[in-house]
Amino acid sequence: MAPASPHGEHFAEVVVVRHGETSWNASRVIQGQMDPELNETGRKQTIMLARRLSKEAKPAAVYSSDLKRAAETAQTIAAACDVSNLVFDQALRERHMGDLHGQKFDDAVKSKPEAYKAFSSGDRNQEIPGGGESLDQLSERCVSCLNAIAAKHKGERVIVVSHGATIEEICRHADPTSSARRRIPNTSISVIHISADNRHWILEKVGDVAHLNVNEDGFLQSAFGGDGASA
Repeated sequence: MAPASPHGEHFAEVVVVRHGETSWNASRVIQGQMDPELNETGRKQTIMLARRLSKEAKPAAVYSSDLKRAAETAQTIAAACDVSNLVFDQALRERHMGDLHGQKFDDAVKSKPEAYKAFSSGDRNQEIPGGGESLDQLSERCVSCLNAIAAKHKGERVIVVSHGATIEEICRHADPTSSARRRIPNTSISVIHISADNRHWILEKVGDVAHLNVNEDGFLQSAFGGDGASA
């Protein structure tokens, strides 16, 4: 059988998907590692995403953040693709947003000024007050997880369901020149090829939402990742 990745048998093709929309996304509330469920729009988006993925090459496994919005997205995809190997991993969670959890994005600058200042500083080593992660900590967590997944799936295709800021960091690691920031809408698809041998990453696609009809399917263009609006 031919390897899933066009780059050869030592590469895994990793299809990274953002979860469907939640009511917190729609309200621009910072979710981080808090645990709201998908809303009706998010479930509809997820069904359309799963339908698209079911028509593509069958994945060997589906990996997902254990938070409800990602887990439900992953379960819908796994069922549509007839995949029994569904793995939940905390390492795929959204960035821990510390004191910004549950804050409306537009209000956070006044309600949590120190946390907002840390979040918006641009310093990759800056942790967010209240136990929040720095961007470098987030990157180390999710990159290590994907490297481990790739090592288990040489020559195979896998689907990974995660969150906006986490996927931004994944894309940034694959290509530091990538313009992934604020380009990871709900149920978008990004594709990375990862070599298990030398941990070389190749970014093929970022933020693809061709499966969504913007006019009819409630695609919330403002519901981007943790660096843009609502994590």
